[in-house]
Amino acid sequence: MLTSTHTHYSSISGRMTSALTLYSATFMRYSMAVSPKNYLLFACHLINFGSQSTQGVRFLKYWNYGGREEALKMQAKTKEGLRVAEKEGKKMLQQGERQVNEAKDKVMK
Repeated sequence: MLTSTHTHYSSISGRMTSALTLYSATFMRYSMAVSPKNYLLFACHLINFGSQSTQGVRFLKYWNYGGREEALKMQAKTKEGLRVAEKEGKKMLQQGERQVNEAKDKVMK
């Protein structure tokens, strides 16, 4: 559960997250309703409720509050940066090859 907070936002299922959040909330309540009170069950579902709530917030931020658009903009900037770097790299390679050829010509004379 806790490691899933590092997965990409687009892989979060909103339906499953909301179902697991409700499930955990229900069984937290149930663990306190039984006699004797089951604190271990409560603690497990409390942690799961917190984890699912975190995933739910991440899901909403990505799909409803501009996170997806931000990610797409960042992806476009990254691609542009790679194109520029590739172009500059090719220029530097050509310049290096030219310098090597000039050095060879000087040595051969």
